[in-house]
Amino acid sequence: MTPPRTTLLPRPRAAEVLPAPAAPRRPWATALRATASGAAAAGPVIALATGYASPTLIHFTVLANLLIAGAFGWSAVRSWRGGPPLSPRLSGGVLLLAAVTGLMYHLVLVNHGGSPMGASRAGPAPEADWSIAASLLLHTITPSAVAADWLLLTAPRALRLAHIPLWLSAPAAYLGIVLTRGALLSPDAPARYPYPFLDVDTYGYAGVLTQALALGLLFTALGLLITTVDHLRPNVAGWFQHRRNRISPPAAGGLK
Repeated sequence: MTPPRTTLLPRPRAAEVLPAPAAPRRPWATALRATASGAAAAGPVIALATGYASPTLIHFTVLANLLIAGAFGWSAVRSWRGGPPLSPRLSGGVLLLAAVTGLMYHLVLVNHGGSPMGASRAGPAPEADWSIAASLLLHTITPSAVAADWLLLTAPRALRLAHIPLWLSAPAAYLGIVLTRGALLSPDAPARYPYPFLDVDTYGYAGVLTQALALGLLFTALGLLITTVDHLRPNVAGWFQHRRNRISPPAAGGLK
């Protein structure tokens, strides 16, 4: 008895198997993320060009915006190529940095005289205008763009409590950089410590570390809040995707 003809057919080789179709490009997400990346990069550039909050590169806000610019630039490239979204370990950390930047400025630094804007307003009007533009980009526009991307373009329930220690590593590394830099500079160096609450000359190391620990607990609570909201918020990105795919093209299938 001869075997069925199907068993005699050769198996297709791996190279002959059709690849999985690529995910569609997301031009709107690409445009929004590229704009956010440009805004996050423009703030530090203007700050460096105008001497805003000198020395500029030691400020947490500037460093956070540079990290956000890089992350959103890469996210825009992935959206244009139809690639997967960024890992929630990275996107959640970027979101926490943006939230810390915006909230610390608007709730703490402005109200307690720690904002570098106070020095810029005494200068000529054009320089003050550029400083205001840099401050808006660094502290308001970029954090708002990151929050909008999270709420509108990402799927919910991706962030985890286990991610929070990784997110806090960036502020902890910044604290180490500031304290090491301050210890290496001479006591009469200008802007030895970029923020008043990190001034070792005023509070000592014990006082600075105590305040840093309190801020770390606040950042942890903020990370918990962000994670909780992420698990409760509606899937706006999925709703937009459903709206786009609700009407199938005529050739997509048979009559219904």
